[in-house]
Amino acid sequence: MLLSLGLFVFQLRTMPYEELKRSTEYRWASNNRFGKAPAHQFLGEGEDDLTINGKLMPELTGGPVHLDKLREMAASGKAWILTAGNGDVLGKWFIQRIEDNRSHFISNGDARKIEFTISLTRYANDDNGQLGNLMDSKS
Repeated sequence: MLLSLGLFVFQLRTMPYEELKRSTEYRWASNNRFGKAPAHQFLGEGEDDLTINGKLMPELTGGPVHLDKLREMAASGKAWILTAGNGDVLGKWFIQRIEDNRSHFISNGDARKIEFTISLTRYANDDNGQLGNLMDSKS
């Protein structure tokens, strides 16, 4: 297991990824002062985003069915527990965006290569009512 979102597991036979990029924002307020440099005050964490990039080769790895499952999870409007392959629980995240680019088509129109990008955002609300049902995330 590389990563799991709910019970959806990113692994070599489903959704192997090549790149995992995380961007965390920290918020600071700036107040102008007369005759001095601005004063700054820490307001707390801001957005926390995760971008997953990879390629699917349906003859060897996962395929469109796995992207469809992730799109179904995103459309539910729910957040999911994200767990790293080493067991670290990374918190609650929701799917912000899914993109795919298909190429190298065979005669029936199926793609032999599917490049994908999945954008996740950390769900910072304390309301667990927005958490997805684990069984709805099983791939």
